[in-house]
Amino acid sequence: MNTLKEIIEYIRWPIISGLVVALSAIVLFPQHFAIPNTGAQKNDAAQRDWRGPVSYSQAVEKASNSVVSIYTLKQVEKKRHPLFDDPIFRLYFNIADIPRQQRMQSSLGSGVIVSENGHILTNQHVIQGADEIIVALQDGREAAAVILGKNDARDLAVLKIDLANLQAIEIDTSTPPRVGDVALAIGNPFGLGQTVTQGIVSATRARNMSLNISKFENFIQTDAEIHPGNSGGALVDVFGRLIGINTANLDNTGLTGGISFAIPVEVALPTLNDIVEFGRVRKGWLGVEAEQLSRNYAEQLGLDSPSAILITGIWRNSPAEIADIRPQDIIVGIDEDRIDDPILAWQRIQESRPGDELTIKLLRNGQIVDTKVVLEERPAGIE
Repeated sequence: MNTLKEIIEYIRWPIISGLVVALSAIVLFPQHFAIPNTGAQKNDAAQRDWRGPVSYSQAVEKASNSVVSIYTLKQVEKKRHPLFDDPIFRLYFNIADIPRQQRMQSSLGSGVIVSENGHILTNQHVIQGADEIIVALQDGREAAAVILGKNDARDLAVLKIDLANLQAIEIDTSTPPRVGDVALAIGNPFGLGQTVTQGIVSATRARNMSLNISKFENFIQTDAEIHPGNSGGALVDVFGRLIGINTANLDNTGLTGGISFAIPVEVALPTLNDIVEFGRVRKGWLGVEAEQLSRNYAEQLGLDSPSAILITGIWRNSPAEIADIRPQDIIVGIDEDRIDDPILAWQRIQESRPGDELTIKLLRNGQIVDTKVVLEERPAGIE
């Protein structure tokens, strides 16, 4: 009996010490003692698929060869003292009318290759007034570019270069971006070479009220920084697909982070297709003059919202006149959609194509009237 007691006493402390060490190891290094759980692994895999990849290197690698740097040269007059433009000063000092000296001004931006034939989408303000345009590819090649056409209202331009083996960016309009999606801005900021900034989509119907570079009011808003030189570059999703054309940063100095804007690709494509096919942008035209309905007038008419468009005038022989739309009619719906935002509703009319048929829902003398109208191409000189 004493012998058994002595044996237990002898092995007790080693056993206790071993248990303490084992428990400490489990607490400190749980990853080495985890029990496999197939269900949890499947759930984790599903969550990873839902979240998208942790690294975006594949997306950048896929899209980067389609993003180009654009260098422009413009001839401008050198500034001189205003006295040299004063005829009395020149006469008094017997100074001839010396021609102004010229100098070349350079600027930079970015663009996106959208076809293997060399078509490039960029911002109109990137190439505005340029006398010469050079496009530099990611692989080191360069080529002179010509302007095929511009859309000033959308701040878009289409260029053409003649090079072989061009990689067009992937475009998929079937899955538009959603608020919260990761967005990657690729471009050439400050002439430093191609770089990438990352953020999220903050809004998908953002209004650009302070940049005054476009009459368009339906931007993708992102906090991915867009610096000078990024304009015209690609905003892509985590799979390297084009979702927008980078336009500008809300901070017009471009030196600090802030709210950035991109033109949605589904808005840019009609401009691209029109310019490539017709050499110009073909805009739908209703033929009315209109304004947003005031809140007071809406209350007098018994409307629960001032979100409607008041027709103030009709162009003669226009689609609106043919469809019997009249001054003082109020547009409250287009097709099956109620007007919740007059600006976006008006843009919808303007972005429709010539030949498109729209059903316009009108409020006339207290009655709702549906009228079908076939849009025509907007005549030159009419906004």
